[in-house]
Amino acid sequence: MAAIHITDIEAAINFWRQKKPSPDGVTLAPELRALAEVYALMVYHHEDEVDEVGFPSEAWAAWMAWYRETPDTPCIAICSTSQGDDECKGCGRSFDEVQHWPAMSPGEKRATWRRITMQDTAWRFNKYVERARETEHAQPEEGSAPDPSR
Repeated sequence: MAAIHITDIEAAINFWRQKKPSPDGVTLAPELRALAEVYALMVYHHEDEVDEVGFPSEAWAAWMAWYRETPDTPCIAICSTSQGDDECKGCGRSFDEVQHWPAMSPGEKRATWRRITMQDTAWRFNKYVERARETEHAQPEEGSAPDPSR
């Protein structure tokens, strides 16, 4: 089993803070309280990750509710592992991660998401952003005359 990173606990807490805000600024929803206890113990013990196994059931249910709202796969439908690459240029996952994705646990999937996000080398994170910027600059604004120098 994989471990759940503290940033995912924080994201789940923020999800529940938006979904069930405190009515008085002090009282927490049960989901928030359960996640906050896990988070507090992680901070107290200086831990960045907590194992999926042994996760308190109420906190697990709250975390899973957040998890189900996140994208399931980093795939952008440009799979270079099918062309023989060890790591997909499109999403950043390894060949094994692509092949075993459906069988991976939520913690394993989130660990993969975290790794590819931190690496920031997959096209998912850079090529499409660059193309959007290029397109944005190449299109003239509405109502403006075309640039004769182009």
